[in-house]
Amino acid sequence: MTRPGIGVGIGLAAVGRPAYINSGRAGDLGAVRSVEDLRARTETVLDAAYAAGMRYLDTARSYGRAEEFLAGWLARHPEVDDVVVGSKWGYRYVGGWRMDAPVHEVKDHSAAAFHEQLAETAALLGPRLAVYHVHSATLDTGVLDDAGLHRELAGLRDRGVRVGISTSGPQQADAVRKALSVRVGGEPLFTSIQSTWNLLEPSAGPALAEAAAAGARVIVKEAVANGRLAPGGPGTPPAARALSDALALPLDQLALAAALAQPWAWCVLSGAVDPSQVASNAAATTVDMQAGTLEAAATLAEPAAEYWAARSARPWS
Repeated sequence: MTRPGIGVGIGLAAVGRPAYINSGRAGDLGAVRSVEDLRARTETVLDAAYAAGMRYLDTARSYGRAEEFLAGWLARHPEVDDVVVGSKWGYRYVGGWRMDAPVHEVKDHSAAAFHEQLAETAALLGPRLAVYHVHSATLDTGVLDDAGLHRELAGLRDRGVRVGISTSGPQQADAVRKALSVRVGGEPLFTSIQSTWNLLEPSAGPALAEAAAAGARVIVKEAVANGRLAPGGPGTPPAARALSDALALPLDQLALAAALAQPWAWCVLSGAVDPSQVASNAAATTVDMQAGTLEAAATLAEPAAEYWAARSARPWS
């Protein structure tokens, strides 16, 4: 099936640091999560993702050492010249590679943080960096109203790096629409939008459609809802499991295929942590989502405020 955009990409949030909020990490990663263990795991995941046709590679400054791991993989594979590399600034990893850290990341959307983190990203990814997102842009941090910062970001845009935002929370749509209104030098500033959209939390869909119509690339993150829409995942709603069983379709493939079926989606990220998960996620590109299946899947949606409250309460493990 021919799809618009780049299809499924690979995100490194779950493999670049020892603790994260995804379900099932004890079974997926085990107890040994040294820097070298996760470096090797990241490279194995990237090998599998590239072999499966994934061409968008997503990381962030706050994903532990994920940028470093990705840079090492790219250096060892000089033949890989057909990928789009995206990263994010605005959160700083402060977990100290500890599972029990009281705080794992802190947000800072200041111009000083942008320059500091851009220098760190550039030192690792250099000219491979193609997309740079403000990490979790929200209305309350002021990042979407800071004209001085916007001029700084426009300098990066004018050097050929696509500038965008990622979003989280029940007001994602408001952040997306605000970002679309920002112009510097008469041109849109934010032309890449990375947002959470999944069968349990589809509320940003209309705003994401507007973003695509305005010419922005839309990247879907958390399509499997941090493990709630993965096969056997803790916290999977019974109705989602029942629909997966009725369709004889693995739940992760149902979830990713539903996201890929959105006409505004340029890329849907996999958060796989091993080659078998990569293969299953990649197989979603072969699923033909009929209208009736999409209608049935749409009934799984939860109230956005409830979804995000539950996500905020998830432990890092």
